[in-house]
Amino acid sequence: MSEAEESETVAIASAPQRDIPVDWEALEDAFENNAPEVHSYLHLGTGEVLRVVDGIADPEMHARIASDSEYVRVEPVSSREQYRWMERFIPMVENEELKQKLMRAIDGKGAFRRFKDVLMGYIQEREQWFVFRSERLRVFMEAWLAAHAFKPVPRPAYTPEVPPVKPTPVPPSQDQLALRRGRGLEALRKQLRDVAENLGGRDLEKVIAFAEFVKARRASRSFGIRAENGGTESEIDELVGTPAVPEVEDDLAGG
Repeated sequence: MSEAEESETVAIASAPQRDIPVDWEALEDAFENNAPEVHSYLHLGTGEVLRVVDGIADPEMHARIASDSEYVRVEPVSSREQYRWMERFIPMVENEELKQKLMRAIDGKGAFRRFKDVLMGYIQEREQWFVFRSERLRVFMEAWLAAHAFKPVPRPAYTPEVPPVKPTPVPPSQDQLALRRGRGLEALRKQLRDVAENLGGRDLEKVIAFAEFVKARRASRSFGIRAENGGTESEIDELVGTPAVPEVEDDLAGG
């Protein structure tokens, strides 16, 4: 280590630690992915990990990130180190047949892909590998955070905004309905009086005749309903006594 690098390391180690909310899963992906065209950055304020892929992202993205002091470049674990993890995991496998397959898989170029392909057929050992790898990555992540004087803290839990509960409308009571109907009738009667004040004598006679006709027709309908339902004789006589006005109907039809 050069004198400049040693001085920088001492300065970082002596700096006060800063609390950083960490998304461990996203940070683990960033440490594992060491493809040369992929660059990952940790945002110190939110703990989010930004991934920039060369050839896909905006070419000026790197410059904008570099100008923001809240972003820190994540240095992924080298391929050589991750290859050692596979070498260390294979002796832990109890299935002798699988162990031999894995040893052949990591021999030569394409070792990582072949290693994963072999484990696809062995669910239990595949899960063991994921746990083993996550443990190794966690060690590297914690060492990296400590080297930068970052103290990981839990990220604030996301709480979705709950819309206010609308009160259930209360159906109107019978008294309220009767009051509304009464107000409606009063308004109609007032409107009828306002219209009648502007009519001449002949028009008023027609309006009165038509009103009598409507009244008689309503009475005849009520008579038929009550007769079918077994109404009393006095009720039926009262309704029959309401005279119909056929001449009004003729007058209206002719007018």
